[in-house]
Amino acid sequence: MRLTRVTLLIIALIIGVGLYLLLRQQLSVVEPQTYQATEESMVDAAQLLASFIETDLEKGGFDKERFEKAFEGAANRKFEALIHGHLKDHVGMGAYLTNARGKVLFDSGGRLEGLNLSSARDVALTLRGAYGARSSRTDRENPHSSVLHVGALVGPKESPFGVLTVYKPQGDVLPIVDARRRSIYWGTGLIGAGILFLVTAVFIWQYLPIGRLTEYAREIESGKRPPLPKLGAGKEVNTLARALESMREALEGRRYAERYVQTLTHEMKSPLAAIRGAAELLGEEMPVADRQRFLGNIRAESGRAERLMNRLLELSALEGRSSLDVTEVIDLSPIVARAIEQGYPPAELADVYLDVVIPAEPVPVRGEAFILRSAVTNLLENAIDFSPAGGRIEVALRRENGTAFIEISDSGPGIPDYATDRVFDRFYSLRHHSSGRKGTGLGLTLVKETAELHGGWVTLERREEGGTLARMALPVHI
Repeated sequence: MRLTRVTLLIIALIIGVGLYLLLRQQLSVVEPQTYQATEESMVDAAQLLASFIETDLEKGGFDKERFEKAFEGAANRKFEALIHGHLKDHVGMGAYLTNARGKVLFDSGGRLEGLNLSSARDVALTLRGAYGARSSRTDRENPHSSVLHVGALVGPKESPFGVLTVYKPQGDVLPIVDARRRSIYWGTGLIGAGILFLVTAVFIWQYLPIGRLTEYAREIESGKRPPLPKLGAGKEVNTLARALESMREALEGRRYAERYVQTLTHEMKSPLAAIRGAAELLGEEMPVADRQRFLGNIRAESGRAERLMNRLLELSALEGRSSLDVTEVIDLSPIVARAIEQGYPPAELADVYLDVVIPAEPVPVRGEAFILRSAVTNLLENAIDFSPAGGRIEVALRRENGTAFIEISDSGPGIPDYATDRVFDRFYSLRHHSSGRKGTGLGLTLVKETAELHGGWVTLERREEGGTLARMALPVHI
C-alpha cells in the first residue's frame, strides 16, 4: 500500500501544480481586463461629452452652468444597479475641461479649476492628436488610490478649443475585480477538489479491496477461517477474491485430509493396541476375573475408538466451514434444556446431581440449533466426567448486555494451571475423575469451533471454591 500512497501523492502534486499555474494565469488577467473594459466605456463617455461641448461652442460659447447642474444632478441621483453581483448606487465618474493651453475651465469635482494641466498625459497627448490617457494616485502610498483619466479633443484638430477629460477612481472598480477573483478561487478550488476526490475515490475503490484481500490471506495463513470480505461491486477484485477462495478451499481440503489421516492413524494406535493385546491374552487360560477385566478393556477401548471417530467426523464438519451456511433465529432455552435431558442418564450413572437455572423469557441467537446443542452437550459431558461421585454440577443460562452466557460449573479438582492454555487444543486431554481414562481430546475443540462460528467465545477457568467453570458466550439477536 506504500506504492499507492506515493502514487496518489505524485498525482496530487501534478494536479496541484497544474491548478496553481491555471489560477495564476487567470488572476493575472482579471485586473487588466476589468480596467480595459472600464477604460473603453470612459472613452465613449469622453467623446460624448466633448460632442456636447462642441455643440455649445457652435451656439456661441461653453455653457459652464449647464454642465455644473448636470453633474450635480447626477451626483445626487439615487439608484441601485446590481451588476453581476456588484451593487452600484452612485455615479463615480467625473470630468474636467481645459482650454488649448491646458488651463482647467471646468471641473465637476470643483478642485482643479484654474490649474494648468498642460503637462498631464491626457491633455498633452490629446492636444497633439494622439490618444490621451493616464492613471495617477491621489495618495502615493496607497496603490488603490489611482484615478483613471481619458481625454477627448474638443473642436477641430487644426485649432482645437481644448480637451474634455473624464476620470474615474479605480476604487469603484475594485469590488468587481475582487468578486471576479473570488469566483476564480472558488471555481479552481472546486475543480481541484473534485479531481482529487475522483482520483482518491478510484484509488480507494481499487486498492482498498486489495488491502482487504491481503488481510484475508494473512488471517488464513495464521490458521484462522475468516469469511470472504466485502469488496464492493468491482468485477476484477471480486473475480480475484473468488479465485483466492477457491484456491484456499482446495489447499485446505488437501491439508485437512492429510492432517486428519495422520491424526486418526496416531490416535487409533492406542485403543487398537490395547484391544489386540487383550484379545491375544484371552486366548490363553486365565482366571475368570482376569478374563472379565480384559473383556472390559476391549469394550472400553472400542468405545473410545468409536467416540474418537464420531468426534473427528463432527469436528471435520465444523472446521471445514468458514461460516454458517444457513442460520435462523433460535431460542437458546430449549436447546440448553434438551442438552440437559440428554445429560441426566450419564449424570445418574456417575452419581452427579444437576442444578439447572434457565430463564423463562426467550434468549434469541442466530445460528444452527443442532451444532449449539452438540456444544452444550460436550460441555456438560466434560463436567460429568470430571466430577466426583456425589458431586454437583450447576448449569445456568443468562442474558447480559446483549450477550447470552451458558455457564456450566463442576465440583471436580479443577483445571490444572499447566493445562489452562491447552485445553482447547485438538487431542489434548486430561484423565477423567470417574474412570481414570483420558477422553478423546476433541470435545472442547468442538465447543470452541462452534462458539467462533456463531460469533462468540468460550473459556474454561478454575473456580476459587473448587471445580471448573466453563463459559460460552454468544451474541444475542436483536
